[in-house]
Amino acid sequence: MPPDDPVDSSSASQPTGAELHYRALERLYVSAPINRKFDSKLEITGEGRSRLTFMVDEASYHAAGAAHGTIYFKMLDDAAFYAANTLATDRFLLTTSFNLHFTKPVRTGEVIAEGRWVSGRRRVFVAEARLIDAEGDEIGRGTGTFMRSRIALSSLPGYTPQR
Repeated sequence: MPPDDPVDSSSASQPTGAELHYRALERLYVSAPINRKFDSKLEITGEGRSRLTFMVDEASYHAAGAAHGTIYFKMLDDAAFYAANTLATDRFLLTTSFNLHFTKPVRTGEVIAEGRWVSGRRRVFVAEARLIDAEGDEIGRGTGTFMRSRIALSSLPGYTPQR
């Protein structure tokens, strides 16, 4: 029986251009000052896909003791935006419209926003997102339209592709 081939560390797979872009988008999310106000983490899971994980607690409540709609909007918009921006490697996208549907209140715990690109690759992109609570129930969903801006991703301090 032939001996096992030794693992050649020099042949370790290098990140692809797409993976470098995805990691740079994750760093861009972290760099945005607004995101210091939220206990959240972005993961780009592939082309046209993103996942935001965040915590809901009393700090995000409205007067009736559940999460205010602003956190629903922010996380849905961010998840859809980043899913769409995986397909735009040169420019920052801007939200031009966003439709939002609330389906269940949430009071506390981890929530996941799953973003998915739907259509468009040139100037306008459409993406959707949904919110899933800790019990696995959908608590909200939204669809956004995003337009390519004049802002180069490479000009933004948080967007830093690293090899």
